[in-house]
Amino acid sequence: MTTRTSHSKLRSTGAARSFETRLRRLVAAQAMLLRRKNAVDPQWYNGVVERFKQPVLTAAHVPLAWRYDLDQRRNPFLQQRLGVNAVFNAGAIELNGSVCVVARVEGYDRKSFFAVAESKTGVDRFRFWDEPVLLPEIDEAEVNVYDLRLVRHADGWIYGLFCSERKDPAAPSHDQSSAVAACGIARTKDLKTWERLPDLRTHAAQQRNVVLHPEFVQGKYALYTRPQDAFVEAGAGGGIGWGLCDSMTAAVIEQEQVLDPRVYHTIAESKNGLGPAPLKTEQGWLHLAHGVRNTAAGLRYVLYLFLCDLAQPWLVTHRPGGYFLAPDGDERVGDVSNVLFANGWVARAQGEVLLYYASADTRLHVARASMARLLDYVRNTPADPLRSAACVAQRRALITHNQTLARQAGTALLRRAVRL
Repeated sequence: MTTRTSHSKLRSTGAARSFETRLRRLVAAQAMLLRRKNAVDPQWYNGVVERFKQPVLTAAHVPLAWRYDLDQRRNPFLQQRLGVNAVFNAGAIELNGSVCVVARVEGYDRKSFFAVAESKTGVDRFRFWDEPVLLPEIDEAEVNVYDLRLVRHADGWIYGLFCSERKDPAAPSHDQSSAVAACGIARTKDLKTWERLPDLRTHAAQQRNVVLHPEFVQGKYALYTRPQDAFVEAGAGGGIGWGLCDSMTAAVIEQEQVLDPRVYHTIAESKNGLGPAPLKTEQGWLHLAHGVRNTAAGLRYVLYLFLCDLAQPWLVTHRPGGYFLAPDGDERVGDVSNVLFANGWVARAQGEVLLYYASADTRLHVARASMARLLDYVRNTPADPLRSAACVAQRRALITHNQTLARQAGTALLRRAVRL
C-alpha cells in the first residue's frame, strides 16, 4: 500500500513538473515573439513602400489563454483546446496615439472572429487585447464573419463593415459549400463595445468588400460596394461600385454605379474590391484595392492604387497600370497561395502611411510609405493601355527618354544604368 501510494505521488509530481515545463516554454516563446522588433527588408525595393521582414501578426501571436486550457486538472497534457489557424485581413485605425488593428482570427474549425491588437509603433510588438470582440449576432443563420473595414465617420461613430456569411438556402442538401455574402454593419466609440446594425440592403444578389466613405456626400452616407451574383464569381458584377443611403441604422442603397470596372486581361479581370476607406489628401481621395485574375494555378490577388476627385469622390482621376504590390517570396505560401489582401491602413503624423496587408490568408504584414511617395506613384505612373502593342510603345517611349537623358546630361552612373 505504501509503495503504491509513493509511486502514485511520484507520477503525480512528474506530471506536474512536465506540465510546468511545457507551460514555461510556451510562455517564454510567446514573450520573445511579442517583444520582437521589426526591421525594413533591405533586399526589397520599389521606390514606393518599404516592406518589413517579419509579419506583425500570426497565429502564434494569439494569447495562450485563448488557445490552451491552463487548468492542469482538466488538461494534464497541456493540449490546445481551441487552436488558431491564421490571423489576417485586418482593419486599422489610430486610437489614443496607438495603432489598433481589428484582425480576422480563424480557428481550426474555420470560423472567424474579430480581435483587436495594439501597437505603439505600428510596425511591431502588437499585443491582442484581453478578449476577442463581442460582436452581437443578428440571426442564427449567420455562420461566419470576416474582413472588417474600419472608418471613423464624420457623424462621430467608428464603423466596422464586414462580410456576413450564411449558407445558401437555395442550395440542395448535398451542397455544403454554396454561401451568400452580405455586408454586416456595426459601430463603436472605443473598439470595445459594439452596436450591431441591420445588414446593408442593395439590389445585388451578394455583397462583399463594402466600405464606408468617411464623410457625408450630398448630405448622405456614401458606400463603396462590390455587387456580385455568386459567392466566388462576380458574375454580372461590374467592379467597385458607389451608392448613397440616408441612414446607417437602416442602410439601403437603391442605385449603384461602377466607378472602377473590371477589364479583360488586366489584374482585375475576374473581380476587384476596395480595401480600406480612402485617405483624404490635397490631391484627391487615395484608394487601395485588390484585383483578382484567374490562372492555371487558381486565383491571384494583388493590390493596386487609384485616386478619385476630392469634390466628386465617385470620379476616378488617376489609375496607374498594373499592380502596386503582389505576393513575394514566402508571402506566396499559406492556406490560400498567391494572395495579397488589404483592408486597413493608417495615415500617421508627418505624412507616414502604414499599410496592413495579409498574405496567403495566413498572416498579417505591414508596409510603410510616405503620402508624398504614394501620391507621386498614383499621379505619375502611366495607365494600362490595355493592348500589347500599346504597352510596347509605352515602354519604348520610357527607354528612349532615358537614353536621351543619359546622352545629354547623364552622369557616368546614369549612363551605366541605361546600358545594363
